[in-house]
Amino acid sequence: MEQNGRIENPMISMKQVKKRFESDGRVKEVVDTFNLDVKENEFVVLFGPGQCGKTTLINLIAGLELPTEGEIQVDGKKVEAPGPDRGVVYQTTALFPFCTVMGNVEFGPKSRGIDKKTRRERAQYFIDLVGLQGFEKSFPNQLSGGMRQRVGIARAYCNDPKVMLLDEPFGHLDAQTRYMMEEELEKIWQKEKRTVVFVTNNIEEAVYLADRIILLTNCPTKIKAEYQVDLPRPRSYVDPAFLKLRQEILDNTDETL
Repeated sequence: MEQNGRIENPMISMKQVKKRFESDGRVKEVVDTFNLDVKENEFVVLFGPGQCGKTTLINLIAGLELPTEGEIQVDGKKVEAPGPDRGVVYQTTALFPFCTVMGNVEFGPKSRGIDKKTRRERAQYFIDLVGLQGFEKSFPNQLSGGMRQRVGIARAYCNDPKVMLLDEPFGHLDAQTRYMMEEELEKIWQKEKRTVVFVTNNIEEAVYLADRIILLTNCPTKIKAEYQVDLPRPRSYVDPAFLKLRQEILDNTDETL
């Protein structure tokens, strides 16, 4: 439910958030008066021009950065540091090179003291879910880029977060692998619902994945427009309604400075 334009009991709430960085006596404003509510299990995409502040927004929700002004809450609790309630997947997935696929995926539950049988069963479930059965004993350097991203997604899900934060996770992949990973992520999200905030500067990716697209301005970023994506899933990149929404958003997007 929404009240006065805001969502009642949102999973993520950003209120009057500003972020600026100081370096060598110079101040750079990156986020400007940002207000956003995200519903439980909603898939929200942050879309905007390059270097507009999308990664900073992800880091703020993750608790890796703190706002200069304003407040961020996840499930009603103020974000003051990173926590297991938020899983993060970046463009370059920082897998542990000395751990196998199983070792990487079970790392979160293991660090929380969950017994071996329980965490192995849970890790195996997510390894199977992302299509990596048979690769449990492989090391990251033996995997393709797409497979490493699957491990990163499985690892984040295995820690049982309430919120998944994905910062251009497919940005380094070739076009064919990227399309495949978008389809896979959509299937995983349908089966294992989480509240998702996904960053991209790829318009097709945004329209394919999102329940709602938040269009951002150039830096210092703020919300320029919101688009509810009411297209049935799974979506087709050549559906006329898909192409119409794609063009509408592109026409309203700031040029990259």
